[in-house]
Amino acid sequence: MHHLKYLAGYSPQITAQVAELIAENRLGSVIMKKYPRAHAVRTDKALYDFTVTIKNEFLRTAQPLSRVAYDGKIQVTSNALGAHTFVSRVQGGKLKAKHEIRIAAIFRDAPLAFLKMIVVHELAHLKEKEHNKAFYQLCEYMEPNYHQLEFDTRLFLTHVEMAGSPYLG
Repeated sequence: MHHLKYLAGYSPQITAQVAELIAENRLGSVIMKKYPRAHAVRTDKALYDFTVTIKNEFLRTAQPLSRVAYDGKIQVTSNALGAHTFVSRVQGGKLKAKHEIRIAAIFRDAPLAFLKMIVVHELAHLKEKEHNKAFYQLCEYMEPNYHQLEFDTRLFLTHVEMAGSPYLG
C-alpha cells in the first residue's frame, strides 16, 4: 500500500477503509461530497489577506507576517504542505525579523477548509516552533476541527497523486 504514504501514521483499520474506497474508485466522490467546491482564494494577495485575518483573530500579539504566497516549488511528496520561514537580519543597529508563509500551490485548487487547516498550521509556528502538544492545542484553538481536516487533506493528497485533483477540469 505504498500509495497510502500520506496516511502512514494511521491505524490499519483506517488505511484499509481508504484502500477499499480506492479499489472501488470512490475516494474522489467521497471527498467531493463532503467538500463540493474549491475556494476562491486564488492570488497571493488574497492568500495574504486570508492568512492575516486568521492571524489577527487568534494571534493578535504574534509577530507580523511580511509575506504569504502560494509556492509551486514546495514538494507535497516530502510531506510539506506549507512552510513558515523566519529570517533575522541586522539593518543599521537593529535586528529585523521577517516571517513568511508559503503554501504549496496544489492548494490553490482545493476546498477552503483544507487551505485554512494549512494556514492555521503555519500560523501556529509563529508561537510554537516544534510539533508538540502545545502546537496542536494552538491549531485546535484556531480551528476546532483541525485533526479531521488534516486527515481529509491527506485523503485529498492521496487522490491527487493517484488520479489528479477532483477540483480541476
